[in-house]
Amino acid sequence: MTDFTTRPDGLIVPSAINRRSFLAGTAALGLAAGLGGTMAAGSARAQEPVRGGHLKLGLKGGAATDVLDPATYSASVLFVIGRLWGDTLVETDPKTGAALPAIASSWEPSADASVWTFKIRNDVSFHDGSKMTVADVVATLKRHSDEGAKSGALGLMSSIKGIEDKAGDLVITLAEGNADLPLLLTDYHLIIQPNGGLDNPAAAIGTGPYKLTNFEAGVRATFEKNTADWRSDRGFVDSVEIIVMNDATARIAALSSGQVHFVNNIDPKTVPLLKRAPRVEIIRSAGKGFYSFLMHCDTAPFDNNDLRLALKYAIDRQAILDRVLGGYGTLGNDYPVNANYALAPDDIEQRAYDPDKAAFHFKKSGHDRPILLRTSDAAFAGAVDAAVIFQESAKKAGIEIEVRREPEDGYWTNVWNVQPFCASYWGGRPTQDSRYSTSYLSTAEWNDTRFKREDFDKLLLQARSELDEAKRKALYRTMALMVRDEGGLILPVFNDYVMAASTSVKGIVDDIGNDMSNGYIGSRAWIEA
Repeated sequence: MTDFTTRPDGLIVPSAINRRSFLAGTAALGLAAGLGGTMAAGSARAQEPVRGGHLKLGLKGGAATDVLDPATYSASVLFVIGRLWGDTLVETDPKTGAALPAIASSWEPSADASVWTFKIRNDVSFHDGSKMTVADVVATLKRHSDEGAKSGALGLMSSIKGIEDKAGDLVITLAEGNADLPLLLTDYHLIIQPNGGLDNPAAAIGTGPYKLTNFEAGVRATFEKNTADWRSDRGFVDSVEIIVMNDATARIAALSSGQVHFVNNIDPKTVPLLKRAPRVEIIRSAGKGFYSFLMHCDTAPFDNNDLRLALKYAIDRQAILDRVLGGYGTLGNDYPVNANYALAPDDIEQRAYDPDKAAFHFKKSGHDRPILLRTSDAAFAGAVDAAVIFQESAKKAGIEIEVRREPEDGYWTNVWNVQPFCASYWGGRPTQDSRYSTSYLSTAEWNDTRFKREDFDKLLLQARSELDEAKRKALYRTMALMVRDEGGLILPVFNDYVMAASTSVKGIVDDIGNDMSNGYIGSRAWIEA
């Protein structure tokens, strides 16, 4: 069993290190104590959290159709709401992305990583005062494995054959070995609920640091401190209020005037203006999300790899990073993984803008007609501008790209995953396996580049059950090169998350997991008087 102990400096480390302890980036070396404010980057790390006060968050990403059943969570507001009232079995280290104990205190795989045994804490209570049990955990995971629940985590649960309570331990049996299982269980949909949420999935009764006191879909949500919280390293303010502000101008005005303490989704173009506001600071956090252009590998003319390579060399990535993202991001290399993923390749040459190579491959492809690229700012902020920059840079290679701006309404239904060449955006996934399984496995429903190769699929399955980190990293490198050199993904940039906060807000953790401190902004931050 992989047991963990807390060092005097507050770091959680394994009591005994062995190969299985690492498990594709789940090695707990230098891991922080849970998700509390002590993990804050920079000066916040050394600060003692201040307790008390009312934290107000102005967030984009809420709708009148929002419901509190975590199975349905998708956009930013519900993401943060779930982190406030609930806990998952496993959490991730903000800096490394490695798995950390949460409701599960430790875990151990079988030799082939197909059977996993999780120790579940026995000192945790739900907000209604009832004790959390292994049965609640089993019921939660089974509910999200049921197609009838329509859970956003259903795909992650599809390989699970059995979920059982064995002598007080949670035992999960997989159809095939998966060294990433602890990380998959960090998914924000998988909030542990009484009886798994079967009785009332939208009750928002969990084990988290705050209790929900009011919810108006698309308007606001309020919370009060859970005084019986099983952890002391989070939940520093007395109450939290989320105000839905989908309009960018409204968010900036609310922060600048002191009506809220924190806002998300800042357009890089507005950063210079916001920087001039007194007592406001810009927060930049690197993540795993990326801006992209997608080609269908099975559809002419993109079924010709020379044409695909021509377009990959014809895009000026630096210009898109500078002019569209305002520098808030990093260059992409035409495979969907960056340094924020465990075991990411670190020695693949960066593909540079090269009009000569683009022209060479374009001529070799035999294609001599304009290429239609569909785009919309529904894909990502600045997608139309990025497409025009692509058009300009490709022209220098003798490649004519026709940019067609599509309506924002219906873009994800009528264009993405339908048309053979279009702009797109992907958020991050917890692991390389889940990243590739979602959109590069031949049978994946969201294989939006139509990249279908049996040899790639075999490598993916081989890497999934490989417990030796060096071997697994080598497999992922081979997969990355396949996608980069033969796939239909053009990935110019990985975007940073750009947020802003009052200078009175401290303890905000730079978390590579996702936006808004991986959704934990409400429980990690505190207000300094």
